[in-house]
Amino acid sequence: MSTATATTTPDLNDKELAAPRAEDLAALLVNKERPPKPSALSASITFGWRAMLKIKHVPEQLFDVTAFPIMMVLMYTYLFGGALAGSTEEYIQFLLPGILTMSIVMITMYTGVAVNTDISKGVFDRFRTLPIWRPAPLMGYLLGDALRYVLASLVMLTVGMIIGYRPDGGVVGMLLGVALLIVFAFSFSWVWTMFGLMLRTEKSVMGVSMMVIFPLTFLSNVFVDPKTMPGWLQAFVNNSPVTHLSSAVRELMAGEWPAADIAWTLGWSAVFLLVFGAVTMRLYNRK
Repeated sequence: MSTATATTTPDLNDKELAAPRAEDLAALLVNKERPPKPSALSASITFGWRAMLKIKHVPEQLFDVTAFPIMMVLMYTYLFGGALAGSTEEYIQFLLPGILTMSIVMITMYTGVAVNTDISKGVFDRFRTLPIWRPAPLMGYLLGDALRYVLASLVMLTVGMIIGYRPDGGVVGMLLGVALLIVFAFSFSWVWTMFGLMLRTEKSVMGVSMMVIFPLTFLSNVFVDPKTMPGWLQAFVNNSPVTHLSSAVRELMAGEWPAADIAWTLGWSAVFLLVFGAVTMRLYNRK
């Protein structure tokens, strides 16, 4: 006598066992309303917010817009104030707008460094697959860094006021000077964005930027009046974009309206934006 073991299976419909057809999936996708494509502005702001969120995870990034500006103001004021102007109180009136210009111009390099870092990690490859405005990731970096420029300006002006800086232009003059400085820094950042796309490592980007920024900022009227320099050096300093920017910021904060220096600064900004912005986008689309 043998016993048979019966295997029972659940009673399922054929439709439940059958794999979904491509036609059914396509119908679902077509019938559903797709979300609208983000605008260029909203996409850029989103990537700018992403740049700000990096500070939350790596707060050391704020060192260059907090501790570094404070160190620069205090060091140059108390080291050179007595020798160059007779007193620190008198020198700070001339120095602070210039050292503010120098500090903001120097930290523009971090835009290119951040772009190069994301490229080396493959992050930009993911961005290129998204249905967004193509330059949005780059614009996000620039917008995020613009907030860093504002923060650095507030820190330096606060420290300057504490140690004796008194702008005759008041709050309006300071706001106009900072606004002009941020416009120039935003345009100048495209130079380093281009190098961030061209060079292979972030150290290379920092090395090239330092080779350009240090001569450009020190060979200007940030620290002293160019009249004390040799004639051949005055020719370069008086036509430097940093000199025009520093003079414009200094005069605006002093309550005056330097139309020529403002025009030169905006002209240099337009050149940087049009030339290096176009080259940057060409490199970005080809990579």
